[in-house]
Amino acid sequence: MEQKQDAFEQLKMEICACRLCADTFDHEPRPVFRGKQKARIMQISQAPSIHVHNSGLPFDDASGKKLRREWYQIEDAQFYDEYSFYITSMGHCYPGKGAQGDKKPPRICARTWLKRELEAVDNELYIIIGAMVARELFPNCSFEELVFRDQRLYGKPALILPHPSPLNVRWMKEHPQFETIRLPYIRSLVHAALAQEHKSCKGSTDL
Repeated sequence: MEQKQDAFEQLKMEICACRLCADTFDHEPRPVFRGKQKARIMQISQAPSIHVHNSGLPFDDASGKKLRREWYQIEDAQFYDEYSFYITSMGHCYPGKGAQGDKKPPRICARTWLKRELEAVDNELYIIIGAMVARELFPNCSFEELVFRDQRLYGKPALILPHPSPLNVRWMKEHPQFETIRLPYIRSLVHAALAQEHKSCKGSTDL
């Protein structure tokens, strides 16, 4: 247990020090992620926004506000509780502005770090946000199939969500059953996972 925790802390330090994409960005890399090894929910999205890059706090933007307050219906403090959520992404740094919105994250980031995070975090539930991440982790399924059916990843339950960006209007209009039917079910599983006692309590060496 202690050895695994040490390896996790080492991984976090390596990610924080990462400069793999420094030559391709027009800004200083700033890896943004948050959480403990024994977080109950591991949430994975595409990449930080410019607002998140500036603040250093995951989902500290309009998308995050909608995700926390409307979709999950939890307080900000619970979302940022490191034993509740381990929050990461395919690209740990803001990838920069492209011709149409933010650029896609460099694939080297996910290849270098995400698999190690998936193996290191001892979570109960996965939440995958956005089509890019969903297709990376479940390459043989359509995005709609992934969103509207329960999945499993590393032997654990996995829920796939569209991106909560205010700009993601078209997908929401084309799939109204997500908010009316699927989202209440997803919310119930999130609340159930968060209702569990911290795995770090009583006898754990997790800091």
